[in-house]
Amino acid sequence: MTTAQHRIGSGFGADSTAEDVLKGIDLSGKLALVTGGYSGLGLETTRALTEAGARVVVPARRRTVAEEAVAGIDGVEVDELDLGDLESVRAFAERFLASGRTLDIVINNAGIMACPETRVGPGWEAQFATNHLGHYALVNRLWPAIEPGGARIVAVSSAGHHYSGIRWDDVHWRNGYDKWEAYGQAKTANVLFAVHLDRLGRESGVRAFSLHPGGILTPLQRHLPKQEMVDRGWIDEDGTPLNPAGFKTPEQGAATQVWAATSPRLDGMGGVYCEDCDIAEPAPADGARVGVRDYATDPGQAARLWDLSAELTGVNAFA
Repeated sequence: MTTAQHRIGSGFGADSTAEDVLKGIDLSGKLALVTGGYSGLGLETTRALTEAGARVVVPARRRTVAEEAVAGIDGVEVDELDLGDLESVRAFAERFLASGRTLDIVINNAGIMACPETRVGPGWEAQFATNHLGHYALVNRLWPAIEPGGARIVAVSSAGHHYSGIRWDDVHWRNGYDKWEAYGQAKTANVLFAVHLDRLGRESGVRAFSLHPGGILTPLQRHLPKQEMVDRGWIDEDGTPLNPAGFKTPEQGAATQVWAATSPRLDGMGGVYCEDCDIAEPAPADGARVGVRDYATDPGQAARLWDLSAELTGVNAFA
C-alpha cells in the first residue's frame, strides 16, 4: 500500500520548540482556536501563536482558571466550552458563528488521559467522548466559519494510539474497561478524524493533520497515581522527572502541533500523522510505539468512524 506517511526533511526535530518552527512566519490577521489552550501544551501553543501575530480563541471548561492562565498574553480571548457536553459545544459554536468571524487554524488540543471509568452524556465513555466526539461536533458546528482556501485543522493525538484501534463492537467500553486501551482508542479516533476531514475538506482548500506531540509531563497526567508514574520510569519517588523517559519540555511538546498548523512545507498536503515536527513514518512491524499504525490511517475506518460520530452526535456538516 502506498502512503504519504514519510518524512519530508522539515529541518526540525524532537528538540525544536514552538518558537523555533514559527521563526519567519507572520500570522498577523489570522484567527486560531485552541481547545485547552490555557494549560500544558495548549498554553505554550497559545503563547507561540500570539507571539507570531495571531489572535487566539481559547474555549475552556474552567473559564476562570483559563482567564488567569492567559492573563499576561495579548491577543487571547476565553469562552466557555465543555467537550464532554454536546449542548455546551453547540452553545459555544453558536456564539462564535454569531460573531461573524472566520477561523484560519483550529487545534483540537484538549483531552483527558487514562482516567478511571467515567460516563458522560448518554453514558458515553469519557475519553472517547471528550477527546474525539466533542472535537468532532465542535469542528462540524464551526464549519461555516472555517476559512476556505487555506485553513488547517489539527487533531492532537498521541503515540498512545498504538494501545488500541477502534473497538467497533463496544466503542464505549461497556465491557472490560481498560483505561489505557480506552485512551488508545480515543487517540486512534483523533487520527482517523483528521484522515476523513481532510478528504472532505480538501476541495475547499481546508486541510487536516494529526500528531503525536511527544512525551511531556503536564496536567494531562492528573488521573495517574504517583506510584504508577514511578513504576513506568517517568518520575522518581520524589516526583522528579527522569531524563531516560525522554520527556520533552512543554515548549518542545507544543512544536509539532504549531508546525502542522502553520508550516509552508505542508502546503497542498493533509490527512497525515506527524511527530517530532515532521510527517511520521508507518509504524514498524516489531510493535515499537513509533510512527503511525495502519489502522489509524485507514480511509475505510476513517469513513466508518465519521459516520458513527455523526450518528452519535447528530451533527454532520457534510451531510
